[in-house]
Amino acid sequence: MTRAARQKPGVKRERIVEVAIEAFGRQGYEETKWAEVAAAVGIGSTALYHYFESKQHCLFEIMERAVADFRDRFERIVAEHDEWTDALLAALLDQFQLTEQEVQRQRVLVAQLGRLGIAHPLPREEAARDSARAQIRDLEFAWGAFLARGMQQGLLPENDPRQLTRALLGLANSVWHWYRPGGSLALDEVGRFFVARELALLGCAPELIADLAAAA
Repeated sequence: MTRAARQKPGVKRERIVEVAIEAFGRQGYEETKWAEVAAAVGIGSTALYHYFESKQHCLFEIMERAVADFRDRFERIVAEHDEWTDALLAALLDQFQLTEQEVQRQRVLVAQLGRLGIAHPLPREEAARDSARAQIRDLEFAWGAFLARGMQQGLLPENDPRQLTRALLGLANSVWHWYRPGGSLALDEVGRFFVARELALLGCAPELIADLAAAA
């Protein structure tokens, strides 16, 4: 009998992450047992510790990836647009142009943000926590610099870019406290509603809001 080919460690690790995202997003992090993730992947519970020091280590890596992906997407969008207002609209809409797995990952991120403020003794777990915190700082800095440029061009009223960034991202992240894939509202519908509110929060001129909303 020919044995099935053994998966490479990297493939198995990615599968663990995928299963964990789905379980944490649908059931909640606290409600998900680490052994359940192992069973869904098809490995023994102790084998999980070959890939992650703990369930929380896996959580921190999921959170780090979520923020890193959003930062990369934001920077790519800004680089692709010559006009600041075009980049703004594209970046705001992109927050809601997600796959089902990306939605679940955002739900996990937002629900567990408070855990990033607590240091942990396990070295790999702590490294993942530090990396997630660094990604958040980088995302906030990128958005803040972008908003400051809009102010310099006279397209936004003068304000504290850092605080404005946190208010903007906080409004968008509030969606993931309640939105679930397959619900009564389509994500693009939710996105249009929230982008209009984000534009108002930024203090865009009424005619600019109208133009951007029409383009959406």
